[in-house]
Amino acid sequence: MTLDETLDAVAAELAKARRVLVITGAGLSADSGLPTYRGLGGLYNGETAEGVPIEAALSGQMLRQRPALCWKYMRQIGDACRGAGPNPGHHALARLQDRFEHLSVLTQNVDGFHSQAGSRDVIEIHGNLSRLVCTHCPWQGAAKGVRDRVPHCPSCGQVVRPTVVLFGEMLPDAAVLRLHQALDAGFDAVISVGTTSVFPYIAGPVHAAFAAGHLTVEVNPGETQVSPIVRWRLRCGAAQALTGLAERLGVGAEVHRSD
Repeated sequence: MTLDETLDAVAAELAKARRVLVITGAGLSADSGLPTYRGLGGLYNGETAEGVPIEAALSGQMLRQRPALCWKYMRQIGDACRGAGPNPGHHALARLQDRFEHLSVLTQNVDGFHSQAGSRDVIEIHGNLSRLVCTHCPWQGAAKGVRDRVPHCPSCGQVVRPTVVLFGEMLPDAAVLRLHQALDAGFDAVISVGTTSVFPYIAGPVHAAFAAGHLTVEVNPGETQVSPIVRWRLRCGAAQALTGLAERLGVGAEVHRSD
């Protein structure tokens, strides 16, 4: 089947769904110009300039032991996000939420683009770069404008950090609770977009939907952990797939009204 034919078939099945879960990864934000870090075109397929894997550089342990090194690579991610914004895929996904009884977004991305585009039910399972918290006291503040090599708390002087999950750290309790509540409510369609699905909590909902006989779709040009089990594969970019589905489901363009 051609891509257009596959999009037609997916849209026809998706039109029957009531509750939809869309799982997004770096492949979606790549269409905004952000790096994927893993997979096709990833920036850090190997070691950093300091000779350590990027997973070690962006770890909770590195933040404690060598905060300057950890902040160097956190800042690279932040700099990539700064000046970028939601792309047509994010906006298409926001429009699609009004096509169903309920649409939830489970994202690994920390750029905040889903909410900026208008998606209402967004579970940021890895946190958000836009806020900083102190590692020792209750201080919180905005990340915008912070340029120090290692930012320190204006209240107690200790190192601050973004509200993101670093490697080796636990997922935030509030986000995990929201995910469990969403999964308990049930979905009859699960769409995986731009993620390699290496984490169990990302691949798990796809496996559960497949086992239950529900619609499963993957949007990814490459092979992933869930590729063998999904009903439909869209081997294209995330924005291309989401805008194509939105058009076929009748929400393909912004509607502007003047009173």
